[in-house]
Amino acid sequence: MKSVITTTISAADAAGRYPSTSDLQSVQGNIQRAAARLEAAEKLGSNHEAVVKEAGDACFSKYGYLKNPGEPGDTQEKINKCYRDIDHYMRLINYTLVVGGTGPLDEWGIAGAREVYKTLGLPNAAYVTAFVHTRERLCIPRDMSAQAGVEFATALDYLINSLI
Repeated sequence: MKSVITTTISAADAAGRYPSTSDLQSVQGNIQRAAARLEAAEKLGSNHEAVVKEAGDACFSKYGYLKNPGEPGDTQEKINKCYRDIDHYMRLINYTLVVGGTGPLDEWGIAGAREVYKTLGLPNAAYVTAFVHTRERLCIPRDMSAQAGVEFATALDYLINSLI
């Protein structure tokens, strides 16, 4: 799984060298932010049901037509699948926070996501709306510390930008 540490070591190994001072500073910065990332992961993990519900509700509120006949959310089963997908992405965000790198999102969530959604006729914009709502709803210090909030918002931004 890709993280700052594994990426740094892999790059140095591929070049047949030891990690440079710059490489080690990058790893050190990643380690220094670990407590904030783990706090964000814990908060997301303990509140994931509410986070997923609010995100999905925001999606269907903005794109109410999705529940019309012939649209991607025209049955309760399809609506539930949308919430399931949002939950899947939030779990990947959680994993990303734990490992300190985008590997989980890259490997299990982003690769091919646009193509799959396009093939299934699912609008990326609806998912983007859900994740933007989650990012904008984040309240410091109610939800988590400022640094944990930065780490969580950064992971959400990475996902949002990958789906646009």
